[in-house]
Amino acid sequence: MTLFGRANSAPASASPTGSQASYTDEKDGVVDEKVLTDIHVSELDSAGNAIHNGQLGFDDSIQGGLGRHLGLVSTTLLVVGRIIGTGIFSTPATILKGVGSPGAALCLWVFGYLLSMSGLLVWIELGCMFPRSGGEKVYLEAAYKNPKYLMTILFAVNAIFLGFTASGCIVFANNILTAAGVTASQWNARGIAVGVIFFVTALHTIRPGFGIKVMNFLTIVKIALLSFVVVTGWVVLGGGISKTKVADPHSSFRNSFEGTSSSSYAFASAIFKVLNSYSGWSNSALVLNEVKNPVRTLKIAGPAGLTLCFFFYLFANIAYFAATPVATLKTTSLTVASQFFGVVFNAQAKKAVSVFVALSALGNVITVTFAQSRVNQELAKEGILPWSKALASNWPFGSPFAGLIVHLIPSVIVILAPPPGIAYNFILDIEGYPGQIINLLVVVGLFYLRWKYPNINRPFKVWLPVAVFFMAAACFLLVAPFLRPPGGIGDTPPLPYWLYPIIGIAVFAMGIVWWFVWRVLLPRLGNYKLVSRVDTLSDGTRVTQFDKVKND
Repeated sequence: MTLFGRANSAPASASPTGSQASYTDEKDGVVDEKVLTDIHVSELDSAGNAIHNGQLGFDDSIQGGLGRHLGLVSTTLLVVGRIIGTGIFSTPATILKGVGSPGAALCLWVFGYLLSMSGLLVWIELGCMFPRSGGEKVYLEAAYKNPKYLMTILFAVNAIFLGFTASGCIVFANNILTAAGVTASQWNARGIAVGVIFFVTALHTIRPGFGIKVMNFLTIVKIALLSFVVVTGWVVLGGGISKTKVADPHSSFRNSFEGTSSSSYAFASAIFKVLNSYSGWSNSALVLNEVKNPVRTLKIAGPAGLTLCFFFYLFANIAYFAATPVATLKTTSLTVASQFFGVVFNAQAKKAVSVFVALSALGNVITVTFAQSRVNQELAKEGILPWSKALASNWPFGSPFAGLIVHLIPSVIVILAPPPGIAYNFILDIEGYPGQIINLLVVVGLFYLRWKYPNINRPFKVWLPVAVFFMAAACFLLVAPFLRPPGGIGDTPPLPYWLYPIIGIAVFAMGIVWWFVWRVLLPRLGNYKLVSRVDTLSDGTRVTQFDKVKND
């Protein structure tokens, strides 16, 4: 009888021996029994009942796939590679334009780090309690057990319809065209962006191991590029650049809060873009089935990766402000990094940096696709998606091929659908708002689990004021987008300013309808009940199946 199974599992006081057969978390070739015990205690309450509400127990959830192949360095690079993508090279000018002043913009980047770190610490507490792939899916299932499967389906709708990777593909396309000296039109940029997402999908499908190596390499390229930007900014501030290129490197920092916007909408829209640039701090929690020593690694990789990115972001923004006057930045093109190198060096450097920014965007797309496909696979394992066996399988290359396809389809639609001039900013807003709904539900779930199960062993426990701060910020960010901006015009005209939060709410409403039809309406009309069972696929993956059993 497995210790990580369902409600009839062994009590928490039992020996964890039974779990060692399936939980092969090795450190220097030795099973870490303390980690096994921590996981055992965390996944079960004092009566031996499973806290996690998904159909699959811990033993079931970790079967199949590539196994535990991500060490501390690779996991940290996974976090850094997800965070550093397109935002720091593309959005600082938009953020500056929204909030009005360099001082306010820099404060937002600091605030975004503090808020992201607060969220990360909440995720670490929950991830150490439930060290399995899926991230938010797992935490929501544990906290919100009733109605059964409602939270799983709400998260599934959000993950499938809004878990796309479009912004990175668009930035890659625009920068490649800039480097080639070709003017981006409506369709050449979109065609390249679609080609990128197809290439990344094929890479992770056919050569999953090589895809991880490419991912790590491109993350190192990003770190090198941002390091060069930061150092160059120091040189500019120190007066090491000719005054014919940068007349006054300190001009942006005199009266740095002058012109700050008084619009709550402007700050909310800007913070969504900042948070999107930091998004990825939870990336390691999404793939814990593939992480060695997941509890220890989760506690180190996330904070280390996020803090490294914060220092790069802060000093890169300072470098941009030093090289380019505020008025110019507010009217510059999409990629601020190209503007920066064009001012400090020359037009050829501007083209060259476009190539590196494109590679950074590509690395971000590869990283997001890697993690999101695993989330799609975890959802399929719960049996709530159509063709769940096919979607959960790792056939034929040992990768979640169907999960990759599920990620590919909405990405292509989002690349092609919005008006081209506003596509990038609108996509950032669409991605940000539903994420805040999930964040609020998760942190409230954390408080509930602390109240419901106060004596569970937690390998990590976030300081309560930090969690409260994260919850308060999430509440503000859910309300602020509905506040009317000056003139009633948002940052994606002609689309209404309230459109992106409405779309986010509508997606969740679709999840409620899906759950009601599948779980309530159809069983009543068909006079049957859904009875679950666990099947094992040929690759060892275990997946929940539901049988329709006629009512007596």
